[in-house]
Amino acid sequence: MQTPENLGPTLGRRALLGGAAAALGTLALPAFAQSAYPSRPVKFVVPFPAGGPVDTTGRAVAQKLSEYWGQQAIVDNRAGAGGIVGAEIAAKLPADGYNVFVCSIHHSVLPSLKPRLTYDIEKDFVPVSFGAMFPVVLVAHPDVPVKTVADIIALDKRSPGKLSFGSSGSGGGTHLAGELFNMQAGTKLLHVPYKGSAPAMTDLLGGQVQFMFSDAPTALPQIKAGKVRAIAVASAQRSALLPDVPTVVESGLPGYEAYSWAGFLAPAGTPKDVVQRLSADIGKALSDPQVKQRLYDAGAEAAPTTPEAFGKMLHTEIGKWTKVVRTADIKVD
Repeated sequence: MQTPENLGPTLGRRALLGGAAAALGTLALPAFAQSAYPSRPVKFVVPFPAGGPVDTTGRAVAQKLSEYWGQQAIVDNRAGAGGIVGAEIAAKLPADGYNVFVCSIHHSVLPSLKPRLTYDIEKDFVPVSFGAMFPVVLVAHPDVPVKTVADIIALDKRSPGKLSFGSSGSGGGTHLAGELFNMQAGTKLLHVPYKGSAPAMTDLLGGQVQFMFSDAPTALPQIKAGKVRAIAVASAQRSALLPDVPTVVESGLPGYEAYSWAGFLAPAGTPKDVVQRLSADIGKALSDPQVKQRLYDAGAEAAPTTPEAFGKMLHTEIGKWTKVVRTADIKVD
C-alpha cells in the first residue's frame, strides 16, 4: 500500500501535509521569539528567471513571510544551466538561517543527467518544506482518434513508433512524464523536444505532434477553448484545476505518477531550530488563502510539508527519475 512516506505530496494528502506543517507552527514558538529570528533580511535564491512557476512559488511565499516577520524576504533570481547555477550559488551560502534555496523537479533529475555536478542536492542542503505541485496534463490533438489512455496504447500498438509527443525540452519534467508513460504502458511514443512549452503547444495545435505532456498553465487555455483534448492528468489524484479529467492511474495504468514541483531547502548546517521555524512559517504562508489563490491562478497547488517528509520525497524523486533517465537513455548537452 502506498503511504505518505513513500509517495510525493499528491493532492490526496494535501490536508495531511498542510496539517503537519501547521502543527509545526505551534511548537517551540516561545524559544524562537526569544531568539528574535529573523533579525535581518532572508534571501530566497530562485534558480530560474522571474515569472515562471518556481519563481511564482518562491515569490508568493517570500512576500507573505515579509508580512509575518517584519523583515524582508528577498527573492534573488540566479538563472542558468537549467537550475544548476542557482544551486551552485546557494550551496556555498552561509548556513545561518538567512539563506533559502527554492528548488524544483529539475534538481531531482540533474544528478542522473549531470553526474559531475559541483554540489550534491541531498548532502549540501537540508530539507525545509515542499512548496507546490504543478500538474502535468496529457493532451491530444483533436483530430487524433483517442479519448482515453487505453485508446492511446491501442493506437500505438497498431502503429508502433509513428506517434509522437512534444515536451518543453529534453530532460525536463514533461519529457520525463512521457518517458515514464512509455515505460509503464509499453508504448513507443517518439519524443520531440522544444525550447519551452509554448512552441511545443504551437506544434501540437498544428498537428506536427499528436500528444503533449504539458504543464497546466500552458494546457488549460487550449483545453477550455476546445483546441486540444485533455486525456488524463499525470498526478496520482485528480487536480482541482481539472476536476473532471481522470488520472492516468484511473485510466488503467497503476502506479503512474508525474508532476512538476517546487520546494524549499537550506544550506547544510543550518541550525535545526531555524529549519523548523522556516518550515512552520512557510507552511503557514502556503496555507494562506491569498497565497493559495495566487498559486492556483498560476496553475499550481500549494502543498506544505514537514522537513522530514520533504526529505523523503526528494530522495524518492531522485531514485525514480534516475531509473527513467537510464532506461530511456536520456542525454542532454
